[in-house]
Amino acid sequence: MTTSGSIILNQLQISQKIRRIAYQIYETNSSEKEVILAGIVGNGYLFAEKLMEVLQEISPLKVTLCKVNIDKKNPLKAITTTLNVEDYKNKSLVLVDDVLSSGTTLIYGIKHFLDVPLKRFKTAVLVNRNHKKYPVKADFKGISLSTSIKEHIQVEFSGKEAIAYLA
Repeated sequence: MTTSGSIILNQLQISQKIRRIAYQIYETNSSEKEVILAGIVGNGYLFAEKLMEVLQEISPLKVTLCKVNIDKKNPLKAITTTLNVEDYKNKSLVLVDDVLSSGTTLIYGIKHFLDVPLKRFKTAVLVNRNHKKYPVKADFKGISLSTSIKEHIQVEFSGKEAIAYLA
């Protein structure tokens, strides 16, 4: 992995953030039998996979992974998931993405799941940039970072390796 910017989180730090967020998800859902991790296509899904690995290691929860297909360039297009509505109805669900910047992707993802009665609904991100144009927040976050609007946060997951940097 090569970066062209300042490293925000290295592999060890990302692993620690993933573990901490997994514990927070478990603590929030300790009375549940199952939790759905709905990862937004791309890095959100890769982040959700890593959270699932740790959750399965630290908790008795049944963890079900779901891919949320959102066109990030045109979030008004129909959103699809790899699970049927019945698979997550009346269950605890965590919507997962790598970076929360303007909130557009997360808010449209939330909107999709609001049509289904859920027992509990939370959001998780690795990096929260604090540049929201929508009233959306991350319930579980690895790091909050104030950046200029022109700066870009890039997260790369490659096998067991991961890095987050400012581009």
